[in-house]
Amino acid sequence: MHFGFSYIGLIFLIMLMVPNLFWTKNQPKDYEKYVHNESKILLLFERVGEVLVTCLLLIFKDFNIQGISAWMIWLITAFVLMIMYELYWIRYFKSEKTMKDFYSSLMGIPVAGATLPVVACGLIAIYGRNPILFVAAIILGVGHIGIHLNHKKEL
Repeated sequence: MHFGFSYIGLIFLIMLMVPNLFWTKNQPKDYEKYVHNESKILLLFERVGEVLVTCLLLIFKDFNIQGISAWMIWLITAFVLMIMYELYWIRYFKSEKTMKDFYSSLMGIPVAGATLPVVACGLIAIYGRNPILFVAAIILGVGHIGIHLNHKKEL
């Protein structure tokens, strides 16, 4: 693991954050009702995971392209998942913006808005051979995916 700026991490975070900024003005109907029921433990995992993942993606240059190798399949797969994540958001923004729309699956992937970026982050960790980011992605996944699954169950 080598410290240094990761432009791949920055691109990944931009792909993650831009739709979320639009979402703040396009939240699903009755969203606030569900937020009050969130598990405090899952919320803690989510927040800690968000901070760790955000920082770690930017401070390790191992996530940058290191040349052509078989390891690139992990990075390519991560970006395919992030493209699917963008498609999920396009579909959501074109929808009626209900809770069902927000917690929908995409191509069989449950709660795609939460699952796709977490798995993509784990794949970037594998590509960069960074166990710290991998653990951070697991922490984020427990919280973020857990919260989304609980909300989906409430529907």
